[in-house]
Amino acid sequence: MEREFAFTLADFERIRSLIRERAGISLSDRKRDLVYSRIARRLRALKLKQFAEYLDYLVMHESEMQDFINALTTNLTAFFREPHHFEHLSRQMQATEASVRQPFRIWSSACSTGEEAYSLAMTAIETFGCWDPPVRILATDVDTHVLAHAKAGIYGMERLEKMTEARIRRFFFRGRGARQGSVHIRPEVQALIRFQPFNLLTPSWPVKGPLDAVFCRNVMIYFDKATQYRILSHFHPLLIERGLLYAGHSESFQHAADLFRSQGQTIFKPVSARAKTGGRA
Repeated sequence: MEREFAFTLADFERIRSLIRERAGISLSDRKRDLVYSRIARRLRALKLKQFAEYLDYLVMHESEMQDFINALTTNLTAFFREPHHFEHLSRQMQATEASVRQPFRIWSSACSTGEEAYSLAMTAIETFGCWDPPVRILATDVDTHVLAHAKAGIYGMERLEKMTEARIRRFFFRGRGARQGSVHIRPEVQALIRFQPFNLLTPSWPVKGPLDAVFCRNVMIYFDKATQYRILSHFHPLLIERGLLYAGHSESFQHAADLFRSQGQTIFKPVSARAKTGGRA
C-alpha cells in the first residue's frame, strides 16, 4: 500500500537512534509501521512532505523534541492495575512505625495519565482511614501531554469499569451537563500528589530520598539491559533499607542482583542499606 509520506529505512534508523538517545527507548525492527503512523501525525501538523524533511526540522528545532518523544511514548495504564501491588503497599504502610519517619513517601516514576498515582493516593486514604494521611506522592512522566491529563484528574466513566462502585462514590465527582459521562478526582486525593515532568535518562536526578516506595512498572521493558541497570542504580540509594521497588508483571532484574533482590510478585528490595542523604522530592 502506498504511503502518504516517503519513509525510508534510513529515516527509521535515524528515528530509532534519536529516541534511544533522548528517551532510552529501544525500538525493534517490528516497530517500523508503528513509528510511521505516530510520526506521520507530526508531519501533518507541521505541513511537511516527507520524513527526511521532518528529521531535519527536528534537529533544527529543539522545541519539537518533546512532541517527538510524546508521539513515540506508549502509555498503557489503569486504576489499580496489578491490584496485588496496592494491597502489598497498604501492608507496607501499616508496618512502617510512625516514630521512624513521616511522611511515607512514594514515587510514581512513569505515571502516564495519572491512574497509578491516584490509585496510590486512594490506597493511602483507605489504609489510614482519613483524607489527609501521612503520605506524599511524587508522580513524573517523560510525556508532557499525558502529564497534563494526569494533573487535570478528569476521566471518562469507561476508565473506571474495574473499580468498585463504593470507591467511585468515595473518590470521584460525577460530571454533569457537558461533562456528563466523565468523573473528576476529589481534590483531597489530588492534594497528596505532586506532578512534574521527568526523563529517567537524565544524568542528574533532582529527586531526593529517602523514599519508602518507588513504582516503576512496565517501563523497563522499553530499555536495554544497560539502560535498565543505570536507572536501577539511581533508584537504589533513594530507597530506605525497608523500601520497596514495584515493577511491571513481566519485568525481572536478575542482571541487577547487586542492587535489588526479588520479594516475589514483581516487588524488589534494595540489596543493602546505603546512607540516605537529606532533602525531599
